[in-house]
Amino acid sequence: MKRSLMLAGLGLLAAVAAVVPAHAELKVGVVNFNRLMDESPQAKSVSEALNSEFSPRQKELQVQQAALKGKEERLQKDGATMSADQRAKAEKELRDGSRDFQQKANDFQEEATARQNAELSKLQKILVEEAHAYAQAQKFDLVLVSTNLIYFNSAFDITSGVLGALQSRAAAAPKTPAPGK
Repeated sequence: MKRSLMLAGLGLLAAVAAVVPAHAELKVGVVNFNRLMDESPQAKSVSEALNSEFSPRQKELQVQQAALKGKEERLQKDGATMSADQRAKAEKELRDGSRDFQQKANDFQEEATARQNAELSKLQKILVEEAHAYAQAQKFDLVLVSTNLIYFNSAFDITSGVLGALQSRAAAAPKTPAPGK
């Protein structure tokens, strides 16, 4: 897959180079999207929002898991001195609690993953739009993503410029209150 993307990118570069008149110089830029995903204020905002949304449930699950571990340790420690009914009841509570925990943990993971994917999709769209706007404003003929390239001269790297534009956009954006506040 990466090889086909690289070949497509090289083919596109060759096609653009063939179309550009001989006297015109081709202006090419390279963007490191991983860096934008790590360093942009928009990415940090998404990360903080997801963390604040899901951390209370994650803490609940940790508390429930610790309680189950405590019950299991008590059963192992006191199981030999319990009556058969008490032991059966404790084992059933442990099984039911474990099953409930697993279900809640799975539901949490599915919901968190779905929300993260949705937010990352929105973020990627913003980053692509900003890279596109930056490239147009700076009159680039071609902008490539660094992950598909084997080598490029760092002089072609426009990531810092795009990151600066994203930071400016974030600073200019009105602050919206968190949901429920």
